[in-house]
Amino acid sequence: MLSDFFQSRARIEALRDGPAGSRLESFARALSEAGYATITARRHLRAAEHFVYWAHRHGLPVYRWNESFLARFDRHLSRCHCPHYKHTKRLEVVHGARLFLTYPRDDRIITLRAAKPPARDTALLSTFCQWMRQQRGTCDVTLHNYRIYIRELLRRLGEEPSRFDAHRLRAFVLEKNRSCGWGTAQNCANALRMFLRFLIAQGQCSVGLDAAIPTLAHWPLASLPRYLSPEDVERLIASCDRASALGRRDRAILLLLARLGLRSSDIVHLRLSDIDWKNASIQVCGKSRRPSRLPLTQEMGQAIVAYLKKGRPRVNLDAVFLCSCAPFRAFGSSCVVTKIVDKALRRAGVVRPSRGAAHLLRHSLATTLLRRGTSLEDIGAILRHSSIETTQIYAKVDVPSLKQIAQPWPEV
Repeated sequence: MLSDFFQSRARIEALRDGPAGSRLESFARALSEAGYATITARRHLRAAEHFVYWAHRHGLPVYRWNESFLARFDRHLSRCHCPHYKHTKRLEVVHGARLFLTYPRDDRIITLRAAKPPARDTALLSTFCQWMRQQRGTCDVTLHNYRIYIRELLRRLGEEPSRFDAHRLRAFVLEKNRSCGWGTAQNCANALRMFLRFLIAQGQCSVGLDAAIPTLAHWPLASLPRYLSPEDVERLIASCDRASALGRRDRAILLLLARLGLRSSDIVHLRLSDIDWKNASIQVCGKSRRPSRLPLTQEMGQAIVAYLKKGRPRVNLDAVFLCSCAPFRAFGSSCVVTKIVDKALRRAGVVRPSRGAAHLLRHSLATTLLRRGTSLEDIGAILRHSSIETTQIYAKVDVPSLKQIAQPWPEV
């Protein structure tokens, strides 16, 4: 694989015969399989070659190489006088060396950028997450959100639960409520309430302390769903460039969101094995984690096929939709889908009426169906709502039907 990136036979042989020849060869293969452009892969290989040269000069054996040496290598670059290595951007060299040192963990390139190291959980927080999985079947996404608030609480109140008191717990939640929206404050309250119930079950804090977490005021169905007109939805879909790989991918995603009302998480978790081409349907699990079969129309099917044939990178991954730049991989989170919709809104010149761009298309589908005479029960089935009460909010935007039942203002 080194021969794919370097032309000099003498240099290729020198790399292969060097102290890390087989590892450099494997690294070159991993870069190629990850879909890196030749110029980018060559830059990473030169950085890896420089690291190998530096490590060999300092007597560092190959079996000891790991990320802990990157700081020393970075300091070396600031005063480097190594022959044949004249890099212009130090951070690019460090990044290439980091990829070289980390890829052997699973024989593939994981990420293009140096990932921020995840915050380490304390023993108490790790035990809580394990308890939530076993006792309540809580999914990893929910636990990830819980961790954010619980880490902040432990930094503020300390790691000793026996010292928690109602006054400080209530003050923490109320302060969060003043500095953020209702949804964030409610998530914080839920996370802390579950954490305290875990501590009570473990005998680590006072019984009933979970009642110190205040219930935040909220009135069901108080808000109005934000939506786009059918014309704006079509403009959104038409804004995708069907001649480019990126445009084919984005168009297929927008069609699934707009025609089936999928959530952004449904797009992220959609797998090739979930598509039943013979019966023209796809399987999604959604928030309930119960599989549901949804119809795949010809329009959506053709859009997905166009992406699979002429847009999707040729990599051995089961995810339907992949990142458009190397290293090719599945979407890391729902935020990617939100950004795709947000870019399409700007490209089409459509004003977004609220935050949550991906969910906007779900609301738009429900509103359009209701105005066309579809019953709330059928809309709830399409959107996979577990309760009809969730679907009832769309009745508030069906203005023609509301006019029919509106009563005149009584005379005094």
